[in-house]
Amino acid sequence: MPLLVFAVAAFLSLAQFAHAQGTTFLVRHAEKAPASEGDKNPPLSPAGRARAEALAAILKDAGITVIYATEFQRTQQTAEPLGRALNLSVTVVPAADTAGLVAKLKDMRGQALVVGHSNTIPEVVKALGAKDAIRIADDEYDSLFVCIGRDPALSIRLHMPLAAPTPPP
Repeated sequence: MPLLVFAVAAFLSLAQFAHAQGTTFLVRHAEKAPASEGDKNPPLSPAGRARAEALAAILKDAGITVIYATEFQRTQQTAEPLGRALNLSVTVVPAADTAGLVAKLKDMRGQALVVGHSNTIPEVVKALGAKDAIRIADDEYDSLFVCIGRDPALSIRLHMPLAAPTPPP
């Protein structure tokens, strides 16, 4: 975790550039609880709640002024700790409306957090102008994408482990 905090701090030191160009932080929702059959809207698991709190700690000083999450409770629960820390409401956007979300992001200045899904986050990163295609595996919840600027965006992928790595012996 300290390495991630250092990496995020280094990116945030570009605040003047980032603010003028627009910076978007994007994450897939945190770990979800097992869903009962037919339930397409499960809440976060305890590990997911811990990851959401860690995300809030990492981004609390990033200058975020708007938070977007889809209509699913797992995305809103992932965004909620940061929203609470910054006294911001989470703006709900339909998961199926990537184009509408991207239009909002391209029009804004400053910093935003987007909490989406393994299929929507790659679409948004690409639509912001990132050159390389990304994939998020079904069991992957630790990626934090930082897109600075627009068309093309400088896109950086970081990882947020829940626990600090064990140092080598």
